[in-house]
Amino acid sequence: MNEKKDIIVVNELTKKFGNFTAVDHISFEVRQGEIFGFLGANGAGKTTAMKILCGLSLPTSGGGTVNGYDLSRDQEKIKRNIGYMSQKFSLYSDLKVWENIRLFGGIYRLSGKSIKEKSDAMLRYLNMTDLKDELVGDLPLGWKQKLAFSIAMIHNPSIVFLDEPTGGVDPETRRLFWDLIYEAAESGTTIFVTTHYMDEAEYCDRVSIMVDGVIADLDAPAALKQRYQAADMDTVFRQLAYQAKRE
Repeated sequence: MNEKKDIIVVNELTKKFGNFTAVDHISFEVRQGEIFGFLGANGAGKTTAMKILCGLSLPTSGGGTVNGYDLSRDQEKIKRNIGYMSQKFSLYSDLKVWENIRLFGGIYRLSGKSIKEKSDAMLRYLNMTDLKDELVGDLPLGWKQKLAFSIAMIHNPSIVFLDEPTGGVDPETRRLFWDLIYEAAESGTTIFVTTHYMDEAEYCDRVSIMVDGVIADLDAPAALKQRYQAADMDTVFRQLAYQAKRE
């Protein structure tokens, strides 16, 4: 059996803003097809680190690669070869469903034929064929989420970054969204996800928890719970987050 390769590699990654060190010499790897949870309280540095990994910000020192592309030299290549879904809904509410698909297909440089084929397949898969002419702003939140995730995957990226994708959503809809994540991971796509819901951390293969700009711990949820003698990931997270010293 072939061992899965490391698709994200981070070595001593550091980001400073003046005298403030937002990310402080963090190192980790993420394997192909892994669901990797990247957790931390507000101000812990996870959002800053994620921006660097998505090619949106340069590190101050240290480095690494995303799908083989260098974090300091290949930002545009990184952005073209990843999928991304932000905490705030990332599609255009005043455009129709099919218009959003066509727009983002173009941004990812797909051909017109490919966009048409992928659009039809996506709408069938999501059971949204009858909704293709609806304005995205009129869709229920759960439908918006599924559509946004599918559009983030339209160019078949090796990695998809999800920044708190289920914020403000009811538990049942969150669970259905995670079914999409599992399916993508099983097909070989790497999922890099941040969340404030600790029950979702249980769904990850491994979890990293940042505190004050450093990775306080990283392991499988079961191993973390055993290490901290905790019944759930919420208890693990609280034990580590309470160690924070900076505001």
